[in-house]
Amino acid sequence: MRIFPHIHTMKHKHLLPILLLLTTTLSAQDNNNEVLRLDSLFWEAYNRCDVPLMMSLFTEDIEFYHDKGGPTLGLTAFTQSVEKGLCGDPNFRLRREAISGTVKVFPMYNQGVEYGTVLSGEHVFYIILNGGTPILDGHARFTNFWRKTEKGWKMSRVLSYDHGPAKK
Repeated sequence: MRIFPHIHTMKHKHLLPILLLLTTTLSAQDNNNEVLRLDSLFWEAYNRCDVPLMMSLFTEDIEFYHDKGGPTLGLTAFTQSVEKGLCGDPNFRLRREAISGTVKVFPMYNQGVEYGTVLSGEHVFYIILNGGTPILDGHARFTNFWRKTEKGWKMSRVLSYDHGPAKK
């Protein structure tokens, strides 16, 4: 059985590359949507300091590069850093929000097969002290590499940079 049975005459063979491109594009869009869904799930967990859920979205060989705090390599070191730092004080929380319109998705291919996705954009952070009113604090850029693994899409490389005061 042919996938495209109507493409068997010479006059329609020129459509095959277009149909293959369309199929690849639709597959990439599905993957993009899945990566965006998982990214959203990660940041929801981040905002709640749900460390187990956050860590479940990383590869074991995670590499996290921060322009102010330096590199953190490996899931164990990264988990400890989050538990002791970001989520170490229940009276201090950060809330992250992506800046609308800045988040971009770039599929990565190897011989026509998508193996990863680059997600980049800008975000702002709010400080929340003792459960009080969030205070707009900082602005930064991010570039994350999501890798397709046997266990699904996982973040494997994170660049967090250009940190500065929030732009109002």
